[in-house]
Amino acid sequence: MVTIAFDPTPLHHDHALLDFPDVVARLGFEHLHLTPHPDFAPFFRYPKADDALVAALRKRVADAGITIPAILPVQRISWPEEPQREAAVRNLRRVIELAADLDVPVINTEFSGRPERSEDSEAGFYRSMETLLPILERTGIRMNIDPHPDDFVEDGLEAWRIIRGLNSSAVGFVYVASHTFHYGDRVDSLIAELGDRLGAVYLADTFDHRRSHGLRYISNPPGNAARVHQHLAIGDGDVDFGALFSALRESGFLDRADAILVSNVFAEDETTMDVSPRQLADIRALVAGTGR
Repeated sequence: MVTIAFDPTPLHHDHALLDFPDVVARLGFEHLHLTPHPDFAPFFRYPKADDALVAALRKRVADAGITIPAILPVQRISWPEEPQREAAVRNLRRVIELAADLDVPVINTEFSGRPERSEDSEAGFYRSMETLLPILERTGIRMNIDPHPDDFVEDGLEAWRIIRGLNSSAVGFVYVASHTFHYGDRVDSLIAELGDRLGAVYLADTFDHRRSHGLRYISNPPGNAARVHQHLAIGDGDVDFGALFSALRESGFLDRADAILVSNVFAEDETTMDVSPRQLADIRALVAGTGR
């Protein structure tokens, strides 16, 4: 049965890292999807966790009765400039070590390149993977990648082609529901195409930025390259979760023991303690086929 995990991003400002397991358990979740944290693996920088912190985190996780099925680092592994890309590879190698120390089997991440230099970023990604892929394959850790808005690749199908080009089952795809409209809004065909290479699905809602003839949002100056999306609770935006879960069910994703669903709401941190249990109930209903 699919794993349902909690994204603790809303907790970062009010709770210490070692308190996350207790809070996640109180919210009703059995699994923690560990996101970038200054005490563990910050955005774009070298991880700060040592053996003592890893041991303490393992204990707090065990004491809370939960697990960490995946870690989310964000490093510039597709950056078009070599110093930043090389640093990202070094940083991510350490994240892989930390995942192994925590017995975490999955790393979910992003390409982290630049859309205005897409060709250079794609080349940088493949250079990075020449180093990282043998490590992943040796350790048995799987890495799934999200083509995030404002990355060198945003279209879901084209991102899958890039991942497929690695020719390795150690790397899969993260489908982020709130990125649906940047992916090309092709949930049925994309999820069918991904098959068992779909490793994780993040669940949050968003508004379709393309509506009203492109005037759903107004960002000045007109024509600028800003990307806009939200991470709202299910039902608060335009994502068709019925269609998404129908595609996931048809593909067999919801029946896989290695599949991960992540409650990924962080648009309104002040409501986290109220929204998160409702979000968990909505996800369970969608998995059961009784949700909206």
